[in-house]
Amino acid sequence: MNLEKQTPMMQQYLRIKARHPDMLLFYRMGDFYELFHDDAVRAAKLLDITLTQRGASNGQPIKMAGVPYHAAEQYLARLVKLGESIAICEQIGDPATSKGPVERKVVRIVTPGTLTDSALLDEKRDNLLLALHQRENEVGLAWLNLASGKFFVAETDVHNLAAELERLQPSEILLAEDAFLPQYKTASKTLPAWHFEEEAARRALCQQFATHDLAGFGCNDFTLGLQAAGALLGYAKLTQGQGINHVRSMQVYAAERYVRMDAATRRNLEITQTLRGEPAPTLLSLLDTCATHMGSRLLHHWLHHPLRDRAALQARLEAVEKLIAPCLTVHNQLKSCVDIERITTRIALRSARPRDLSGLRDTLKQLPQLHSLISNNASSLVHRLRAALLPDTALVDLLQKTLKDEPGSILREGGVIADGLDAELDELRGIQTHCGDFLLALESRERTRTGIATLKVEYNRVHGFYIEVSQAQSIHVPDDYRRRQTLKNAERYITPELKAFEDKALSANDRALAREKLLYEQLLDQLAPYIAPLQHIAAAIAQLDVLAAFAERATTLNYSAPVFSDATVLRINKGRHPVVEAQVEQFIANDTELNDQRQMLLITGPNMGGKSTYMRQVALITLLAHCGSFIPASAAVLGEIDQIFTRIGASDDLASGRTTFMVEMTEAANILHNATEHSLVLVDEIGRGTSTFDGLALAYAIARHLLQRNRSYTLFATHYFELTRLHEEFQQLANVHLAAIEHQHSIIFLHSVNEGAASQSYGLQVAALAGVPSEVIRNAKKQLRALEQNSATQSSQGDLFTAIPEVIDPEEHPVLGALRDVQPDELSPKAALEKLYYLKKLA
Repeated sequence: MNLEKQTPMMQQYLRIKARHPDMLLFYRMGDFYELFHDDAVRAAKLLDITLTQRGASNGQPIKMAGVPYHAAEQYLARLVKLGESIAICEQIGDPATSKGPVERKVVRIVTPGTLTDSALLDEKRDNLLLALHQRENEVGLAWLNLASGKFFVAETDVHNLAAELERLQPSEILLAEDAFLPQYKTASKTLPAWHFEEEAARRALCQQFATHDLAGFGCNDFTLGLQAAGALLGYAKLTQGQGINHVRSMQVYAAERYVRMDAATRRNLEITQTLRGEPAPTLLSLLDTCATHMGSRLLHHWLHHPLRDRAALQARLEAVEKLIAPCLTVHNQLKSCVDIERITTRIALRSARPRDLSGLRDTLKQLPQLHSLISNNASSLVHRLRAALLPDTALVDLLQKTLKDEPGSILREGGVIADGLDAELDELRGIQTHCGDFLLALESRERTRTGIATLKVEYNRVHGFYIEVSQAQSIHVPDDYRRRQTLKNAERYITPELKAFEDKALSANDRALAREKLLYEQLLDQLAPYIAPLQHIAAAIAQLDVLAAFAERATTLNYSAPVFSDATVLRINKGRHPVVEAQVEQFIANDTELNDQRQMLLITGPNMGGKSTYMRQVALITLLAHCGSFIPASAAVLGEIDQIFTRIGASDDLASGRTTFMVEMTEAANILHNATEHSLVLVDEIGRGTSTFDGLALAYAIARHLLQRNRSYTLFATHYFELTRLHEEFQQLANVHLAAIEHQHSIIFLHSVNEGAASQSYGLQVAALAGVPSEVIRNAKKQLRALEQNSATQSSQGDLFTAIPEVIDPEEHPVLGALRDVQPDELSPKAALEKLYYLKKLA
């Protein structure tokens, strides 16, 4: 586009836009952020705002759309949720002294992964920016929670990438232009390859952390991870338009510290999101009774990062036990705490608002009470947390003396800095304070001078100070009155005396606002040294909040403490599914026993009988125990667990071109390749997506492989009853079934797990419950009998385990066939009597 033919303002806009071509540009003009040309068309569609055309530049009408600056946050929030990035361009010059367009520049960039403003963030979920850099079969990952300053780096096999993305659930992903990203549900941005240059990354990271090298972080021998970290750090600084001083260290993510779960397992267990993508009912929604947003976010993190460190787990369990008695008192004390973690970040980025700081002050003043409340707690972990809960008195004093008790919400409107802090500010405020007295005195004098009893002296933001007289009385005003505004029923005037006072008062107001802004910025400077201590306080409050929530849930939901053992054992007494239990009136508890002599439970039983619920509850109980929570069971003993795998349910992955059966086999392959003798494996109805004999053969071979090679703790649910005979070959396999009984042509599910294989599948009865027409059910029964009688003689494939001798089908007596066709519930008394005589005749 030819800039020379554009208007000066449009030239300025286009130059700034050229530096941010892939973002929406919010261009400040007075009280609005305006968008032009293609940005205007796009924003109008996304935000459902008016698209207009005004003026012309280069002979073409200028397409425009705008949003009020005071309401911009709500529009930004909507755009970010849609995955958009926005460059915020502010006026930084003085309109009074500018000869051309007012000087403007982009002061910050808002992207999905770099949010810090409370209005844009989900209060109960971490917002992560992730960068990845891949070379052949290795991938380096770096992720940053800009709102808390937590920065991690890792290197892993490319096959683990999907699981890592599911674990982290980043809001935005950065990658090099030539990189490949698997199908993922979040915003991504490609950067030029030079952003990932290794030496530049090392220099930038060392400069950020003020270190000579990165050996102290345990990643000096990393390559791909550091390249990703360097690109991420540069991008984060660019979006904020400044340094990110609250990011003070980088941690290496050690996967071996945690119980590993792949992407399918995290989805199937519905830890933080249902299979439909909803936030409830999930394990998180059940457990999250945290008093603070910091606690809710930490609970989310713990549920996706179950620990293997027995000492750390024991410390958490001990803390939960010791907090059971005071948990409600602790909860109530924590309820008034503000989000110190995110406020600290905004202090570091100099974007903290006055009420952020007053809330911080009030929370810090209450911490000694919380410290006293838990002073007698015998838990070593709570004792460590208590030590971090005493803030520096100098910090509290600084906030107390600087801020008003109830400061204004917006700095530019004043009313933020406390009286008595600054003599100059107090003097300027005094002028404004005595303004009312002057106006009342002036009004009294002018009424006496003019004889107009209804004369009023008033002020508004648009016209300043004025004397208002009705139209009828305007003929009596003195000669020194100068008309300022004419209304329908009144005239407004100014006098030399009032004008002189106005200049003095308004000047004092402007100078007071400028002085408050200066003092506030000085306060932010003074708070900078306290960033690290505030981060420690925030971390302690979050942990205490989660532990108190665990204690409350243990009491309310009747949970018990798990026991960890060095033996090969997974024993659960009267276990319950935590989420399902909360949705039903009565839940049937069941036992589970797995050990080196009983490695696999082969689970049979009807559809809807509870097989999947039973399997999931074992996994969720194991997961909760490794988060340091009490569990929904009367007792549990757990040996070492390194991974949890689930192969439960499946659907087409159309985006990747994979059928249901292909998804199922991919997940099964992952389990067979990676499960160890310390892994918990859940396999539900494998082999359904192909022919009966293919599916049976695969299920049989997979079960054998798990028993012989992986030797994992395994729950294997199936409708292939032939598999129950594996017990004859493998004594470490136990058959169990979910009980059900037939009653009046229907089925009743008992939901209890019993030893031994099920006697039948009850598929037709479940179909009847689902509302399948009775005629279809009758035909299905006939076909089932035929299949059962003839399958052995007609099958060319034969049985997988033994050769079945030829079955001779004897001719059936006519009475039996007639009896089978009788539907007693559909017969009238007369028809029933006639049917009885007919049967007697046949006999």
